[in-house]
Amino acid sequence: MKQNSQLSDILHVLLHMAEGESPATSEALAAAMQTNPVVLRRLMGGLRDAGFVVSAKGHGGGWVLSCDMDRITLGDVYQALGAPPLVSLGFREDRPTCLVAQAVNDALAGAAQEAEALLLKRFGAVTLATLSADFHRRMAQHKASGHTSHTSHHHHLKEHTA
Repeated sequence: MKQNSQLSDILHVLLHMAEGESPATSEALAAAMQTNPVVLRRLMGGLRDAGFVVSAKGHGGGWVLSCDMDRITLGDVYQALGAPPLVSLGFREDRPTCLVAQAVNDALAGAAQEAEALLLKRFGAVTLATLSADFHRRMAQHKASGHTSHTSHHHHLKEHTA
């Protein structure tokens, strides 16, 4: 089963936007996500509706963050994406009167609900600013260890599109 990486992808894109010095086009952001710009624009629409990003058309246009990173939690981004399923467990439902299936489904459903509640709580405690600080800490460690790749101060969006 294919995993849904939209939340991870959008968080990656948002951090690139925060690090960028100019608006990022849908095409550049989509290339970083390895998806179609139409898909990117649909996902960004939810973030725009939530007030986290704005876009401008035309030459020099693109997407930019519209509020401080410390005000946007992973939970906020998750909700803006339409709250996709976090836990993907399948349930045997072809025999709804089977008492064994009922017991198994109830146990799995309860565990899945607990896991989702824990994830959402954690998502509410982590901001884009937290992710950005972690990125900068990792970049400093990377540079201090003498690595030559990605040694500029920022990890650039163009590195995804080259």
